[in-house]
Amino acid sequence: MIELGGNIKLVGFKELEPAKLIVVKKMVGNYARHIHDKMSAFEELSLHLKEIHNTDNQKNQKYEIKGKLVMNSNPYNAEVSDYNLFFAIDKVLSKIVEISK
Repeated sequence: MIELGGNIKLVGFKELEPAKLIVVKKMVGNYARHIHDKMSAFEELSLHLKEIHNTDNQKNQKYEIKGKLVMNSNPYNAEVSDYNLFFAIDKVLSKIVEISK
């Protein structure tokens, strides 16, 4: 598990290439800042990464991202599967922001 700033948790991301991990951290950090600025009750944000079709061929690799946002002790969950890791993260975080409004 990777912790960013104490209230952001990334589970299953340690296996990523360092370059991808940097982009993931920036994406998640930007969303967390946006959520914190818009909704002051932000407590915790966590993402869980699972590789569904783990093959040697990177083009056929599918990612499942489960996201959870806790605000005022209420959890908001979303789940997305995609072949592009960054699209999956963006989709799940966008869903979480929408349902938490």
